[in-house]
Amino acid sequence: MNPDSLLETVERLFILLAERQIEYVLVGGVALLQYVEGRNTQDIDLIMALSALDQLPEIQLTSQDANFARGDFAGLQIDILRAENPLFASVKQAYATTQDFAGQTIPTATVEGLILLKLYALPSLYRQGNFARVGLYENDIATLLHYHQVDVAALLQTVSPHLSASDMKEIQQILSEINQRLTRFQKGAGI
Repeated sequence: MNPDSLLETVERLFILLAERQIEYVLVGGVALLQYVEGRNTQDIDLIMALSALDQLPEIQLTSQDANFARGDFAGLQIDILRAENPLFASVKQAYATTQDFAGQTIPTATVEGLILLKLYALPSLYRQGNFARVGLYENDIATLLHYHQVDVAALLQTVSPHLSASDMKEIQQILSEINQRLTRFQKGAGI
């Protein structure tokens, strides 16, 4: 999908969601662009209840599991983080704000909400051996932490009940490595 067509399709989707009064929160790469530059994405990610799809026959569901679903809307891939997942519901409720996008006001995850979702996903991505997505997610976290003041300890407390002890240990190691990268960058940039 070319960039103009992508933007037009995303706009149509947001209009449809508003007209049908669907509760959702924009997350993922498009949401990230509200806070940092330079993130490319070919899909749109939303937190919403799977039952909302009953009101959206224009979205063809292509796959689903307990936490995620994927659909197609006029050639646009939509990844749905199911609001039935307790962490996703928490982000939708407590870590959302509104942002202007293509002339519309869109419920969007906050910086903290985006970091929570990335931290939650990383251990699974490591187990899957998905090196490309691991790199993207770690870079997204590093970039958000570089540009925004975030209480990382509070985020760790929020995500902790949703992950195993070994996953939490891995996340703490990842954050330590990200902090080392940020420190190296700040020294090199004279910050």
